[in-house]
Amino acid sequence: MSEEAQSAQGTGPRYDVVEIGMAVAVTAFGAVVVYGSLLAGIDWASDGPRAGFFPFYIGVFIVISGLIILVQAVMNRSQTMFASWSQLRQVTSVVVPATIYVAVIPTIGIYVSSVFLIALFMRWLGRYRWPMLLAVSVGVPLFTFIIFERWFLVPLPKGPLEDYLGY
Repeated sequence: MSEEAQSAQGTGPRYDVVEIGMAVAVTAFGAVVVYGSLLAGIDWASDGPRAGFFPFYIGVFIVISGLIILVQAVMNRSQTMFASWSQLRQVTSVVVPATIYVAVIPTIGIYVSSVFLIALFMRWLGRYRWPMLLAVSVGVPLFTFIIFERWFLVPLPKGPLEDYLGY
């Protein structure tokens, strides 16, 4: 991308900074996996490998991968912009509500959470009118309930509303 195109888009983090940050995060994640595996035990018991045996080696692989990414990112410093701050704000506007959605599913259930998430996205990002918003945000979880709970007999996480209704 030319400098003119970059300045037209605005400023933002560079590729190398993002790669270094992700490499550190991947390495830290791998270290947590290794530590947890060591706590669970990585040796062999009389009935086979302990619970931490396989996760330990996966964690070691993740740590090594993270360190390789870190070395490559440090050696290949780039002045190229990864994304503009406005582009990152757009991504955040989807990631934050989706994260909250996943976090509240154990508390209020997947169906009620889905109503709120769909309604939020339709109103905030899509700017749909209320009749369409209500029809879709209630209809999709209801349709999902019928398909999974009634037809396939696959129970999904429910909250207090479903308990109150007897489902």
